[in-house]
Amino acid sequence: MFKLKLHWQILIALVFGVIAGTLIQREFGLEAKDTVYVGILKFFGNTVFIGLLKMVIVPLIFSSIVAGIAGRKNSRGFGRLGLKTLGYYLLTSSVAILIGLSVVNLMKPGLIDGQPNPELVKFMSENSEEFEKKGASVGKDATGLQEKPHPLGVVGSLIERMIPENVFESASDNGSMLSLIFISIITAFGLLSLQGPTIEAVTDLIIGVNKLMIKITGWIMKLAPLGVFGLMGWTISQTGPSFLLSMSKYMIAVILALGIHFFIVLPLMIFFLAKVNPIKHFYAMKEALLTSFSTASSSATLPVTLKCLQQNAGVSKRVSSFVLPLGATVNMDGTALYECVAVLFIGQVMGVTLDFSAQLSIVILALLTSIGVAGVPSASLVAIVIILQNVVVTDAKLDGALAAIGAIYAVDRILDMCRTSVNVFSDSCGAVIIAKSEGEELLFGGADSVLSRSLKSEK
Repeated sequence: MFKLKLHWQILIALVFGVIAGTLIQREFGLEAKDTVYVGILKFFGNTVFIGLLKMVIVPLIFSSIVAGIAGRKNSRGFGRLGLKTLGYYLLTSSVAILIGLSVVNLMKPGLIDGQPNPELVKFMSENSEEFEKKGASVGKDATGLQEKPHPLGVVGSLIERMIPENVFESASDNGSMLSLIFISIITAFGLLSLQGPTIEAVTDLIIGVNKLMIKITGWIMKLAPLGVFGLMGWTISQTGPSFLLSMSKYMIAVILALGIHFFIVLPLMIFFLAKVNPIKHFYAMKEALLTSFSTASSSATLPVTLKCLQQNAGVSKRVSSFVLPLGATVNMDGTALYECVAVLFIGQVMGVTLDFSAQLSIVILALLTSIGVAGVPSASLVAIVIILQNVVVTDAKLDGALAAIGAIYAVDRILDMCRTSVNVFSDSCGAVIIAKSEGEELLFGGADSVLSRSLKSEK
């Protein structure tokens, strides 16, 4: 019997989700979000599918990191691996920001004939109460973050988030990803420092748990078409066509910048640095990319990303279990790019002229905040408020900025789906590049043979 492959099922579900959401929006308009149809779509997409993916995140990350490190029986090479990983993150995020800066300066999505877009200003004015309310809620989160800034800046804040006060509480919270990674690495190196049959049994148990989590992830992915249908239908049904039209130039600017990074920069990097065919890599990561696009969550997609990278791209657990969890937490190419475009767009709409020094400050702050507030809900929007408060906005124009943020919030879900896919793809490219630099031979679709070769080379 003919059976469609999973990625085709997901793609078809995505299309039907868009159609269903459009029909619901056309029928009910602004009241669509309160209908039973949207409730059902949200239930299957958010509650069931994303809920199941989040369920396996903590045990999967913990077991993957511990198995990847302790399973090697020695700790050599992990310092080098860490430096390569951080270097890659810094490079790609910087390039992404510069792309966003270039696109927004060329397209000027907030201007018409050199002046703030009158149609957009009017639309925001007519909906100022709603937009300012949304923007104020985001601004409150940012203000809370800024009340007590860490004396060591972003680095100090990251270290503070990394070291948990309560190990068990941290292990039960998907939002404490840095803490979980830190705990996992400490546990792995602790096991390597001990000897005896009991320790080997513990290591084997964790490796077994890792295999079990990967198996469960495979079962969950069988529900992916239903989940994607629900998520897409839920998203599209709540977005009004009139506002999408008003924000179209801004959305095109964001998508164009993300597209340049996704389809040109990252493929060129894996082609020249890893000597890997980008098309083969796209195909290997297809399920993860479709899942990240529909869920708009790097963390929720992490189980799928690990599965695709290990089984389809042939990257060893040693590299993938280290690079991907860390990347899902701190490597946010799409987020950093988006922050840069959004801040300059808001400045244009507000009629604020940004000189070279101001734009340079935006670049630096976008790079830092894409890391520093990664664990906060609506992290990109919170980061945008922080950047505005430090670069663009004066007290007299803050209300206007909040209204603009509220307007961005209204279309954020669609753009979030795009930038999340960029984040996930960048993490996967980084894993491939680092794996090749470590001497691994990647056989796409042949993970078992790759892992066996990797184990032989380590001995």
